[in-house]
Amino acid sequence: MTAPLWRNREFNLLWTGQALSELGDGVALLAMPLLVLALTGSPVAAGLVGTAAGVARLLCRLPVGVVVDRVNRRRAMIVSDLIRLGAFAGVGAAILLDRVTLPIIVALAVVDAICGSLFGTAEHAALRSIVPVAQLPLAMARNEARSHGTSLAAPPLGGFLFSLAHFLPFLGNAISYLASLIGILLIRKPLQSRAGREEGEGGYAAAIGEGLRFVLTNPFLRAVVIISAPLNFALTGVTFAIVVTLQRNGTAPAVIGVAGTLVAAGGLLGAVVAPVFQRRLSLAALGRLICWAATLLLGVSALLTSSIAAAVPLALVVFLGPACNAALFGHQAAITPDRLQGRVLSVMFLVSNSAAALAPVLVGVMVSSWSGAAAIAVCTGTVGISALVATFGSGLSTVPAPVEDAREEDHQQPVASWQGRDGQP
Repeated sequence: MTAPLWRNREFNLLWTGQALSELGDGVALLAMPLLVLALTGSPVAAGLVGTAAGVARLLCRLPVGVVVDRVNRRRAMIVSDLIRLGAFAGVGAAILLDRVTLPIIVALAVVDAICGSLFGTAEHAALRSIVPVAQLPLAMARNEARSHGTSLAAPPLGGFLFSLAHFLPFLGNAISYLASLIGILLIRKPLQSRAGREEGEGGYAAAIGEGLRFVLTNPFLRAVVIISAPLNFALTGVTFAIVVTLQRNGTAPAVIGVAGTLVAAGGLLGAVVAPVFQRRLSLAALGRLICWAATLLLGVSALLTSSIAAAVPLALVVFLGPACNAALFGHQAAITPDRLQGRVLSVMFLVSNSAAALAPVLVGVMVSSWSGAAAIAVCTGTVGISALVATFGSGLSTVPAPVEDAREEDHQQPVASWQGRDGQP
């Protein structure tokens, strides 16, 4: 009999360490542009930091997938934490000594983005080695709750620490990486199977090609990518459109902040109840539900752009997100061979998030040229593409069975399949 997830020592160590690390990340994410504004007074310079981090994250996504499959994942995570710990501690010291400059902050943002992509991909890939396949969707749901909870708590904490002393958010993030590092070191089980370790035959292009082929030739994974790209674009675009439109209408910044809190709270609540959705709905039903609900609710947001009420329908969509993400990516982890986990995740993240990265620019143009309501309406139309694919495509309904990796003596936990309510594996 499989033990409850809350008694899984390795998962709890990883989860707790990453909860602290993500809280530190959120604190630093707020502090970086504030520090640049304090140094330069330039919004453009502050935006440069975020842009540099985004570009670095995008460029390293595929290489990171190869690294995660070809090196020891535990070591990759440890090295990533050590580098970020040193980088944030160093910048904190530079602030104390009044030696910090814009290039230093940009370099910090780039290093953080690259190491964060490496650690995040390795963590996601390692779940299959420490969590039984039957519990992967629940583990993903708890990770979703962690992310939404820290995103809700980090901004006010970051603002408070920055107001006390500019170096405190950076020192706090360095300490959070130390907590993450300790958690990884305490995990006893290997974070990848010996049989699944990619030995590195062939070059980088061949390795990436194998990951691409696995995603594109698998009907389920292909459907997830096609559905998630327009959906992520729409959610990012609508969030940006609401903020810009409220600001143009003269809404107080504190009120705009309430809108953001509503959305974050919707995600946190959705992560808490995600296991209920997973027990009662199949993968296909969850995918169709969020797509059609988003199409309807985002359309309602387009009618409410004059007030923060526009954030309420968006919060309801975000409420459904954790259950869908946990179920779909939990099954992705189950059906992907261990040796391909990093590359498959990198391909899926790259395709799914690239469209979202373009959303603020495109939506900004639409808001300036037309209106916030028109921009949200266009975003709603893109979600309709996801809804049609989820409904009439066969990918979500053709759910492959989990793959069993040979685990030898380093993996003693059983590998069991799990089923949705409709009996699909």
